[in-house]
This record gives sequence, structure tokens and C-alpha cells, in this order.
Amino acid sequence: MKILFVADEESKMIWDYFNKEDYKDIDLVVSCGDLKPEYLSFLATMIPVPVLYVRGNHDDRYEKQPPEGCICIEDRVYNFNGIRILGLGGSYRYKKGDNQYTEREMKRRVRKLGLKLKFSRGIDILVTHAPAAGLHDGEDLCHKGFAVFHRLIETYHPRYFVHGHVHMNYGRQFPREDKIGDTQVINAYERYIIEI
Repeated sequence: MKILFVADEESKMIWDYFNKEDYKDIDLVVSCGDLKPEYLSFLATMIPVPVLYVRGNHDDRYEKQPPEGCICIEDRVYNFNGIRILGLGGSYRYKKGDNQYTEREMKRRVRKLGLKLKFSRGIDILVTHAPAAGLHDGEDLCHKGFAVFHRLIETYHPRYFVHGHVHMNYGRQFPREDKIGDTQVINAYERYIIEI
């Protein structure tokens, strides 16, 4: 199974120079946030597979104009052909915004997922917008990661933790890939494909 992850910046290779042949073996598309709703609707139209998404800190507009033909996986475990995907969008609160949270608020969201996680018997992929604290995050409040994501990873041992939010073109030395125990950590900035 091949999954295309997208986040933060619309890929010109996809949007401007789309070639259907390049995506014929993609089974699922997942957005980690901060993308135009039109872009996700374009993906849902051009690649005939489910398009899942979590909201980024700049996605307040999704309330009025959600991406058409796409599935929001915020605060739920979505099962796709046996692959269990948990979605937690938003960033660390740095100003007023619908998709920004304090550490305490994010912990509350995770706590409310307890029965869903128990019923699903864990997760295979953790999809977030923000990174985990101390891993792929920045020192500024805007790009700070959430400590509670470490707890999710340590408890459920997902195969992948995929996030966005920290742009690879910031000029900082952010790694694209990393590991926490058996969990592969991936920054999905622009586009990234994993094969399961």
C-alpha cells in the first residue's frame, strides 16, 4: 500500500504539472494541514482514492469551506484496509485561532480518545499537524511541539508518526525523517510517499 502525505505548501509537481501516471499506484492521500481546501479537492478529483485530512493552524477557513470530497479525521481513528490512522490537527497556541491548543488542551483531546483507541486496539499511523516536543519542532512558540505526542507513541507504538507545520524551506537544519523506538517520524512538508 502506498500513501501520499501532503502538508503546508501546495506542490507544483502535483498542482501545476499533474501527471496521472505518477499517482496510479497511490492507495490513499493524507493531508497534515495548512493547505488550501481547493488543493485537497483537486487531489480528491484527480487521484481516485480517499483523501483524509487534519487541520493546520492556518485552516480556520475549513469551517466555512471544507475540502470537497475529503474526509476529516480529527480526533478519530480511521481504518483504511486494516491500517488504523489517528488524526490530531492544530498547532501550539501562539495567538487567537480555532486550530491552536495549549499542551493541556491537546492532552484533553488525547484523553477523550481513550475508548476509541482501546476499541481500535491501537494505531498504525499517527497523523498530526504539529510535531512532537523536542523532535522536529522549533524553539519559537508557534513551532513548538506537543509533549503528549510522545506519550501516544510510547503507549501505542505506531509504525509511523507523520506531521507537518515545520517547513523544510525555513533554512533550519530540520531532519525530514527520524525515529522514536520503532516509530518512523516523518515531516510531510509539501509531499512524501510511504509504502506499507
